[in-house]
Amino acid sequence: MNTSLVDRQNIRSILVIQTKYIGDVILTSVLVRNLRLAYPNAAIAMLCAAGLRDFVISQNIADEAIGFDGRSAGRSLLKRVKEYSSLAADLRRRKFDLTIDVADSKTSRIVQRAIGAPLRVGYNPPDRPLKFWEVQPANIFAEARGHGGKHYLYRYLSPLEALGIELREVTPRLEPTSVGRSASAQVLARSNLATKAFVAVHAGARFEGRRWQPERFAAVIDEVYTTTGLRSLLVGGPDESATAQAVLNMAMSPLVSVVGELSLETLTALLADAFIFLGNESGPMHLAASVGTPVVGLYGLTPPDIWGPLGVLHRTVEPPLPCQCVAPDLCKPGNPSAVYCVHRLPVAKVAQATRDLIDAVRQQAN
Repeated sequence: MNTSLVDRQNIRSILVIQTKYIGDVILTSVLVRNLRLAYPNAAIAMLCAAGLRDFVISQNIADEAIGFDGRSAGRSLLKRVKEYSSLAADLRRRKFDLTIDVADSKTSRIVQRAIGAPLRVGYNPPDRPLKFWEVQPANIFAEARGHGGKHYLYRYLSPLEALGIELREVTPRLEPTSVGRSASAQVLARSNLATKAFVAVHAGARFEGRRWQPERFAAVIDEVYTTTGLRSLLVGGPDESATAQAVLNMAMSPLVSVVGELSLETLTALLADAFIFLGNESGPMHLAASVGTPVVGLYGLTPPDIWGPLGVLHRTVEPPLPCQCVAPDLCKPGNPSAVYCVHRLPVAKVAQATRDLIDAVRQQAN
């Protein structure tokens, strides 16, 4: 389809399909900002994971968020089919002029095809080759990486190129809400911490293979406190409480945990209040960068130049590659989420990177 013939004034409703994780949603927010500039008269909705719906709305990532639970655990095939059918029917009734599928999954392609918008953007080739029985629902095709960028952000920006839209925004930027700022101030007050005077530490990650060892986090936290005077605050979700407790048990310096206690709206503001962020390659790392907080990111097999923090001072630490597997009974070679390369990062290297970043931030402030 010749996208130059598309009258932008006639685009009134757009659906962005992004059902992956928080880091993906943060990167996709840049796509939405560019779409708002290109289609000023359009309302933009996002189909997202159900748990991220409030976050998408509170951070103004989209005008509307539609929650979608793509998990199959605990739900029969019949129930899932009914849920998908109900969702597709609801989305069809909204009569979107343009749908953009950046999730690029089998499910998202089914949803996009069921909606049947006049303009449908998808990737060609898709991330995973279509099976012989699958049909490509898109009629406008985006490249794997648009604008010549290597970072995964440019995959999410590639639909702009396919639509003939000029790239005007390139960095994820979120702003804490007034509600989030107030809640963050309360957290800091009861933790006896001052704004821009603590290290936000995220020792968890969705995938086990991306989690650096708790005892090593504790060692770095102690060294940073001894050498810089900065205390640390542990952050994370409810399912990361065991990891946080392990760090608490082993750290010798003053340490506070709010793991599992905060909404994403409050976490966004709290990360903006931090002096720096230290953590595994995961959603909170991208969230910290999006609010302008300098980042120390710990990596395993995932390449930092593809999934690194954007737009802020940062240090990324990765082991020598190819990885000498430290968990041969657990690793699945080639899968960044199922290898334990991050476990090869020594305490000294991470501590040095953290001190270097602290020094750089302090020098920049002078």
